[in-house]
Amino acid sequence: MDCLFCRIASKKAAAKIIHEDDECIAFEDIAPQAPVHFLVVPKKHIATTLELKDGDEALIGHLYRVAGRIAQEKDIAVRGFRMVMNTNPEAGQSVYHIHLHVLGGRRMHWPPG
Repeated sequence: MDCLFCRIASKKAAAKIIHEDDECIAFEDIAPQAPVHFLVVPKKHIATTLELKDGDEALIGHLYRVAGRIAQEKDIAVRGFRMVMNTNPEAGQSVYHIHLHVLGGRRMHWPPG
């Protein structure tokens, strides 16, 4: 398997890493869509949200907790930020390894897309 995010997590591909623990890695998005835009990625390879299994709930919760802590560190928590996990092509998923986009530092609009 040649997964970009697996390569980043194993340090075989470069990224500006802002957090790492046993379960996940977070890094700056290479094509930011907001002044603050980072990804929180589980180290466990799961291609899409449709492949989540029983027992993955704690991992997904961990991604959200890490995202919130980083949002606080980046001083966007109080003003607000958006978290998005895309699934499949029409939603905009381009890397088939689940990842949580965190965007902030500007007013978000609704509906997105």
